[in-house]
Amino acid sequence: MLSCVYDYEKAKERFAPSLVAGREKDLWRYREVLPVLEPASVTSLGEGFTPLLTLKDGTLMKDDGQIPTGTFKARGMAVAVSKAKELGLKKLVVPSAGNAGAALACYAARAGISAKVFIPRETPELIVRECAIYGAEVILVEGNISDAGAKMREDMGGYFDMSTLKEPYRLEGKKTMGYEIAEQTGFELPEAILYPTGGGTGLIGMWKAFGEMEELGWIGHERPRMFSVQSEACAPVVKAFTSGADNTDPSFPDGLTMAAGLRVPRPFAGREILAVLRESEGGAVSVQEKEIIEAVRSLAKEGVFACPEGAATLAGYRRLLENGSIDRSERVLLYNTGTGLKYLNLFA
Repeated sequence: MLSCVYDYEKAKERFAPSLVAGREKDLWRYREVLPVLEPASVTSLGEGFTPLLTLKDGTLMKDDGQIPTGTFKARGMAVAVSKAKELGLKKLVVPSAGNAGAALACYAARAGISAKVFIPRETPELIVRECAIYGAEVILVEGNISDAGAKMREDMGGYFDMSTLKEPYRLEGKKTMGYEIAEQTGFELPEAILYPTGGGTGLIGMWKAFGEMEELGWIGHERPRMFSVQSEACAPVVKAFTSGADNTDPSFPDGLTMAAGLRVPRPFAGREILAVLRESEGGAVSVQEKEIIEAVRSLAKEGVFACPEGAATLAGYRRLLENGSIDRSERVLLYNTGTGLKYLNLFA
């Protein structure tokens, strides 16, 4: 897996929390640890620095439903498309469960770059339409994201592959989730973070951010315990973690879940995801589909219309409280990765 490394000693000279605090409230406030070198290449719609909410029970929720394209995928694609523009790339392609494709289509349109998206036929119709309206070529594929990737690789047609962790720059956009959590909590990180895990880039990105911030002297060695949340319909990370495996099963069967972003039976970064969970002394939990719907409705009663993936973290939190993996006295953050408005078909 390719990963960006920076000169942290040099960055310290002009990259301190006191200086960052006065910058624009978007993810580009962390530009010293982002890979885009030319300001003219930055392709932005104001993404980042989404609200950190406190729920009625005192639990924190980072709400990326309030970001351009309505999901956290905008973070990775904003940075990756900006770097692609800087490198002179003209055609970008991605296999996607839906929202990454929409984000690529959006930011490619913003940058004046051609985009092609391969997505499963079962992807929510609103997301398919979203990809198309940005001008991307959309190819519907039978099966899941792995099938979409296989179909894409049959004929790349000169397009550059923007698949999860097969280029290093989407991860850099996702790691800003960790920087924002630290900044918004006054650099007193929560004791546990629950993250809805499909491809897992956000989980790995946050962990990378915490390491960088320690290198920069922003935080100490303490880290949150990281927990992956998946649907029981598709839970390769949970199975691998509970069985003690060091990687997810490359033959894990497909499973259809209403949380389209969690329908990733064979994550490319399975080994890295599991390493983060174990290094952080966290864990993995799966929840029932009905629990996800109940969690969406529960959060909506607090004014947060979370996507099914994000709502799954609330269901997962309840499970972890029940089995004693998390204590109610701990400071816990749930990560909502997107808006429920893209899934209105589930609530007809």
